[in-house]
Amino acid sequence: MTKRYGEKVVVDDLAFTVRPGCVTGFLGPNGAGKSTTMRMMLGLDRPTSGHVLIDGRPYAQLKEPLRHIGALLDAKAMHGGRSAYQNLRCLALSNRIPESRVEEVLHEVGLNPVARKRPKGFSLGMGQRLGIAAALLGDPEIVLLDEPVNGLDPEGIHWIRTLMRRLASQGRTVFVSSHLMSEMALTADHLVVIGRGRLLADTSMEDFIDRNSRSSVRIRTPEPEKLRDVLSAVGITAAETGSGAFEVAEVPAERLGELALAHGILLHELSPQHASLEEAFIALTGEAAEYRTGPLAATAASGRDGIAPQTQPIGTES
Repeated sequence: MTKRYGEKVVVDDLAFTVRPGCVTGFLGPNGAGKSTTMRMMLGLDRPTSGHVLIDGRPYAQLKEPLRHIGALLDAKAMHGGRSAYQNLRCLALSNRIPESRVEEVLHEVGLNPVARKRPKGFSLGMGQRLGIAAALLGDPEIVLLDEPVNGLDPEGIHWIRTLMRRLASQGRTVFVSSHLMSEMALTADHLVVIGRGRLLADTSMEDFIDRNSRSSVRIRTPEPEKLRDVLSAVGITAAETGSGAFEVAEVPAERLGELALAHGILLHELSPQHASLEEAFIALTGEAAEYRTGPLAATAASGRDGIAPQTQPIGTES
């Protein structure tokens, strides 16, 4: 699908499928088109071309949509003059959801004690919890969350992480956008990454990190000069990092260990170094960032549809 505002292309021929049974992270630099894409998924924006299907149907064709897909895009969207309970009750009545479900989701998100209070007085974290309660109200097979951990304390972050994993383990489709790479690394199984409105990656977490980062091994010995000579003799470059330690890129740890053993070199450390999700993300998306600082640009320079639904997938087509 594509979305233009005048001459500006915000989403550019983007196509991917979000599958059930896993947490799919939706990543991209600021201005990449993530929010616009999520709004088009929910029928809040209309694509200039292409379409979005929810289990094979456009959102507008879903009867009682909250029973199919629950979403948190803006926690401040709740009516500030109604109580938390009344906000959820109105949503429930509009989708023929039993009122008893309101109490259940308020308990789920920990807002029972403030159910009769108005959300205009809520903290950011409490507002997020109410928005998540609304997303869960219809017990949907699809949950779409935009920056769900905003304003949450550590306990709240742990709670939403556990919730998303539990929903996915139940076979639901969980699609979540976040700027917190550390949280995505702990939560997501699959990643969809976009930059300047175009698809950059649609792959597993492990494969994404492997493809967009340089592997290395840290090796430490009380005989650094001997080790350096042995590695140099077979064409392996080792970067000295101090205290008898070296970093060796693109050589398996097993190969280095075998060389050390063959030459009688004592090793105190032989450990593969794995890049973080954040490092891999910057390597892939640095050139697509809307605003780049000098150091980020230097870092970036070194880096580089649809299927039959099992439960309730989301598909976007160009």
